[in-house]
Amino acid sequence: MRPAFDALASPVPLLGITGWSGAGKTTLIEALLPLLDVQELQVAVLKHAHHGFTVDQPGKDSDRFRQAGAVPVIVASARRFAVMMETPQQAAADEPDLPLLLDYARLARPDLILIEGFKNWPLPRLQVCRPGSSHLGRLPVDGWTLGIASPEPLPVADGLLWLPLDQPAVIADWIMGWQARWPGSF
Repeated sequence: MRPAFDALASPVPLLGITGWSGAGKTTLIEALLPLLDVQELQVAVLKHAHHGFTVDQPGKDSDRFRQAGAVPVIVASARRFAVMMETPQQAAADEPDLPLLLDYARLARPDLILIEGFKNWPLPRLQVCRPGSSHLGRLPVDGWTLGIASPEPLPVADGLLWLPLDQPAVIADWIMGWQARWPGSF
């Protein structure tokens, strides 16, 4: 069961970057980050993973602590830290707990949180798509979708914006204006 969630109540603007695998979500976010940084916007990123993954080497201390049951394990140095946490109480088919992840992201006091994936959660989103994709006609466009980013203009529903995927500076400018009006921009 999904916890109660109200994206518009977040003190930090939340923008989902969604689309099918291979559409260019990660590439877009990677291009946006330095452009937003130049504008002195601190951006946190949450990424949905569809399968088990590890961020540590088997046998290393943090992996040993996690395997022994520590919840969470935090590894820290003078330059970075990482938090690893098992979620055994969550059924394997459930989505990750987005509200909990947002709480962790907010600890860094970002100006904006970009959320890659999580397309079934109610949050403002920009859809990334590629013409010719077999998924193009199946994009979940709903009341949370603000616009479509694609390499060439696509027909979009009334009220939706089209943004050129191959021009990340244009998308960054749109994001800057959008986040400055949060939550009234929705």
